Amino acid sequence: MKPPFEDMPGSDLKKGHSLDVHACQPWTIQSATSDHLDGLVALEEVCFSEPWSRKSFEAELTGNQFSRILMIPHQEDGQKVQVKGYICLWVIFEEIRFLNVAVHPEFRRQGIAKQLIGEALHLGREAGCFRGMLEVRESNSAARYLYESFHFQAQATRKSYYTNPTEDAILMTLEPLATRDNERGEARGKLVGSQTTIHTIS
Repeated sequence: MKPPFEDMPGSDLKKGHSLDVHACQPWTIQSATSDHLDGLVALEEVCFSEPWSRKSFEAELTGNQFSRILMIPHQEDGQKVQVKGYICLWVIFEEIRFLNVAVHPEFRRQGIAKQLIGEALHLGREAGCFRGMLEVRESNSAARYLYESFHFQAQATRKSYYTNPTEDAILMTLEPLATRDNERGEARGKLVGSQTTIHTIS
């Protein structure tokens, strides 16, 4: 499994796309299950040069008690894209760790990554987490800008953390997590069963 946020979200910078930092409409976010494996794998393969395997997703969905995957499905009939975007995170006692975010190229610049991160922070608060943590490539300035909009701060550098190509990682943390101001009013919703309806405040 590749390290957290190696190319978040997907291959945005490699393909010359900007991150979707401006929310344009509300999205429905739901918890992924094994039924969504095909869509998650397909999205991963479109976004990353070294995508997670199907077994990696299966491990996160069924074999890791700390793991959560939130996703935005494509709900139109006959769609080719099954999942517009997803975020994988671990809720480990007082800490929430962000592993990966991917947004399909056809749906970037629509606020998807930002809303997924906002909902993940909400989930962390509800679970009693005090701190958020992630790593990001040093050169990935667009992703760093997005995290900073949620008040994540650079804390340390991890030398040669990434491969293909070799690059340092910036460790970013958010503490305390329990302040709603950390979300900057971006993505908030009400959890109903396995789904969360997101209302964007701009």
